[in-house]
Amino acid sequence: MKNLFVKIAAAGMLMLAPAMAQAAEGYSTANVNMRAGPSTRYPAVAVIPAGSSVEIRGCLSDVNWCDVEFYGGRGWVSGQYVQALYQQRRVYVGPQYYRPLGIPMIRFSVDSYWDRYYRNRDFYRDRDRWSRGPDYYYRDRDNRDRDRDNRDRDRNWRERDGGRDGRDRDRDWRDDNQRDDRQRDDRQRGERQRDDRRGDDRRPDRGNFDCRPGDPSCDE
Repeated sequence: MKNLFVKIAAAGMLMLAPAMAQAAEGYSTANVNMRAGPSTRYPAVAVIPAGSSVEIRGCLSDVNWCDVEFYGGRGWVSGQYVQALYQQRRVYVGPQYYRPLGIPMIRFSVDSYWDRYYRNRDFYRDRDRWSRGPDYYYRDRDNRDRDRDNRDRDRNWRERDGGRDGRDRDRDWRDDNQRDDRQRDDRQRGERQRDDRRGDDRRPDRGNFDCRPGDPSCDE
């Protein structure tokens, strides 16, 4: 019977061991951003004040970033800003302390992590872009911003050129009208000059011409 109780207690401890290893207590060493992913390029979700207690839920094996819980919120903090108590002293959380501190090594997935914790955040609507990594997201955003700037610049050019073309058309129309007016004035002036010349060339009417004695024209 005693052996039975020992076996049951051992089995219970084995069942509790994974749950006990799910978190470790840590402390922030500075005012640090808790982010939506394991990189400073992910959106910040909260600021953890220096000296605050956090629950370390797990850390990545390849980079020193840890998933932490702070006042019910979840996010990622670099291990260089988190310390934990190890053998009566505080140490910065690093891979060499994961096992002794009971910190599990985990993976990060934008899809599952954001679905669980960030559905009400503004950046969640860009989850598909973020899921390819922050470098892709920022490169894609920069490309979209550049395309929008190019479209705005093209639109401004078209509007400016359209206004200039309209001004050019108005100026051409005025020039054509002025040229037509000058040509009409020149024609009218030429007609008056021709009329004046024809009037000078006409001989005087004999009926209205007074002949003087000895003037040869009176003998005709």
